[in-house]
Amino acid sequence: MDENTVAVGKDIDLETVILQNVDLAESIGAFREVAEQFQQLMMMYSCAIREVRTKLEVLNDEFQVQRSHNPISYIKYRVKKPASILEKLKRRGYPVTLQSVEDNLHDVAGIRVICSYVQDIYMVADMLTSQNDITLLEVKDYIANPKPNGYRSLHLVVQIPVFFSDGCKLLKVEVQIRTIAMDFWASLEHQLKYKTEGDVPDEIAAELKDCSDVIANTDQRMQKIYNTLKTNKTENKQE
Repeated sequence: MDENTVAVGKDIDLETVILQNVDLAESIGAFREVAEQFQQLMMMYSCAIREVRTKLEVLNDEFQVQRSHNPISYIKYRVKKPASILEKLKRRGYPVTLQSVEDNLHDVAGIRVICSYVQDIYMVADMLTSQNDITLLEVKDYIANPKPNGYRSLHLVVQIPVFFSDGCKLLKVEVQIRTIAMDFWASLEHQLKYKTEGDVPDEIAAELKDCSDVIANTDQRMQKIYNTLKTNKTENKQE
């Protein structure tokens, strides 16, 4: 051991060690401060999810009463794990700071909205983004333009004000909207990719793409059936 090393015996607690080593105390103090700030930031993102989720649930309740149709089957949500945040910052070459998380990452707070029909996806997206306290920052339509592997979903990045005791904070939330069938495919594809550590054989990738096309066709057929039944119901009422 060198002269800067502090020997720790069984009867010496961590506080004593810190008091004996100013540099160590400063390091732990700085770490604790960053950890508290990170925890606060994650709390803010959780609150942003709650705000957007409430808006979606209100819209769904309104549709149930006024139109007897729930466009939303269910909602999933999550705040990105610290390890995933760190990995993404490093992978994209961003500074590893709390401010960098806010500035550069759009998907720390994530909501997944599962709809019954494709038309519901765009209807929900339009109703959400038309609200005057929601700012639409980005749209990626993987339904109109699927990914090469067959992935389909509508991705929105929205910004929403969240009010805390010391003021208002503008926070970003990624909203993914897809049908039940799209979600089924994406979940299984993710599991298979995880099991193979991302190295999916070409023949399996081709099979997954084919399954995606079949599911997309099924979505279209189910939409057509729904629209036909809805039209017939309207015509019967008019008679």
